Amino acid sequence: MVFGYSSNAFVRFSLTEAIEKIARLGYGGLEIMCDRPHLYPPDFDDADVSAVRDALQKYNLKVTNLNCFTLFAVGDTYLPSWIEPDGARREIRVQHTLDCLRVADLLGCRNISVPPGGPLDGTDRKAAEKLFHRGLEQVMPLAEKLGIHILIEPEPELLIENSREFRTFMQDVKSEYVGLNFDIGHFFCVGEDPSEAFESLSEWIGHVHLEDIAADRVHEHLIPGQGAIAFREVFRTIKRMGYTGDICLELYPYVDSPEAAGRESLAHLTPIFREAGLDLVK
Repeated sequence: MVFGYSSNAFVRFSLTEAIEKIARLGYGGLEIMCDRPHLYPPDFDDADVSAVRDALQKYNLKVTNLNCFTLFAVGDTYLPSWIEPDGARREIRVQHTLDCLRVADLLGCRNISVPPGGPLDGTDRKAAEKLFHRGLEQVMPLAEKLGIHILIEPEPELLIENSREFRTFMQDVKSEYVGLNFDIGHFFCVGEDPSEAFESLSEWIGHVHLEDIAADRVHEHLIPGQGAIAFREVFRTIKRMGYTGDICLELYPYVDSPEAAGRESLAHLTPIFREAGLDLVK
């Protein structure tokens, strides 16, 4: 199990600079943001990808996940989405996901995370679910061929935001290469106990996002220890369920101080990981 730090907190630095900074903080891995200013696939040729590989090797960092959620290069945090009425917009999301699968293969990363549909914006839920299924069916063959998991990340106020909605959606997914990126804070935001949610969804979990959330459950990522999440209980559940995948800190609001935020997070969480019996590889 590797504890990584998402590059989306380092958007004021190049990807290679982010790799160096994350390694020097003491993390064993990183999640790569597949969007500008980091690894947006259309901006990267073979030489660019090779340079990223070289930097990862130099600093001995594992890529825990490719974060393919945002599309600021051509849209914003959520759009283009899987469920927009405009087919051309949905195709952008599909092609981005295909591109990210290919990059993941080049970097030796076995999973990518994607948004859970998108904002409904008045679209009928059943119709939106069908569009999301249709989009996934377009990318699943490549994921299966490459052996890379597509991990849906439930998020507040999007098509899939809680355990029940994820389970319902997965009933019609026919591929073992579609799973769950479990964001501890997101489940807390929508009123769930993250420990109970992790246990109930453990069969699908391929990667974990970690951040703290305030007691009011407003969706704002905080440095662990500054919010209300009971990390000791969550980590004990992760251990008990036999999860052996990676965990990644996601603190994108801290673009002004990503190193300080990462350092504080590591200091707070390391003893709690140890108490729970989670073995972190560096």
